[in-house]
Amino acid sequence: MAIEIKEILSKKILSEATGYLDVGFTHSLNPYSGCAFACKYCYVREMPIQRFREVPWGEWVDVKTNAAENYRNEVAALRRKGKPVNLFMSSATDPYQPIERKAEITRAILQAMTENPPDFLQVQTRSPLVSRDIDLLAKLKEQCEVLVSMTVETDREDVKRIFAPTAPGIQLRLKAMKEVRDAGIATQAAISPVLPFTPDFPKLLDGAADRIWIDTLSIGDGMMGKRSARLGMPGLFKENELSDWYEPNIHLKVEKYFKRFFPDGTVYVSKEEAYPPGGKER
Repeated sequence: MAIEIKEILSKKILSEATGYLDVGFTHSLNPYSGCAFACKYCYVREMPIQRFREVPWGEWVDVKTNAAENYRNEVAALRRKGKPVNLFMSSATDPYQPIERKAEITRAILQAMTENPPDFLQVQTRSPLVSRDIDLLAKLKEQCEVLVSMTVETDREDVKRIFAPTAPGIQLRLKAMKEVRDAGIATQAAISPVLPFTPDFPKLLDGAADRIWIDTLSIGDGMMGKRSARLGMPGLFKENELSDWYEPNIHLKVEKYFKRFFPDGTVYVSKEEAYPPGGKER
């Protein structure tokens, strides 16, 4: 599938955190618009950025070529006002799009952060490419709190192929997350959204993730499951004989199961526990 790539100049790179992120983050940062991973459940499909776009979701990516420059200017302005800077990167794209290997927009932003760091940075990705930037993340970690959160919604490749066929493989994500953790950078496994997994899933995450965060299509799409329903998720689960995993309260079962394998205070659920300990107090 061909991806329409455009280079653009963005007016701003930081957006004030609202809705799902207002639990402690001050801003979201999206180095790109659009996403080549085309996950079928992605809530961004239901947002204006896509609904008013003629090209289907998953087939376009806008590259914000001035993102690092904008970061420098905007953070400097926030600092002059004495404002905290707790960043979520990213909320409406993946900061490690395939084009990032060449464009290096996210890497340039991280370099700018080492010069003028935020108070906290959470990198949210499903791409093993994040391990490329361990050098900058390690340097940044010496100046502020950093968490690399890897989306690992299942340990089953067959399930991934149903819901996110063009996203990176699960084993590659796990390997990258462990490399980041081994470099001394805090990691989180984001089981978001919960997709059917095997009983061995927690064992695969042991040694790779410091923290487990659970979210579902029912409680985590920003509209209590309405966006997911419009995207046809109930039908997709049913079509693949997975409807038992689409229960509204599946997060309770998953939380209970993972707490059998991970220490107290390391398993969290959805919005109210989305912001990690040690950052800005709620």
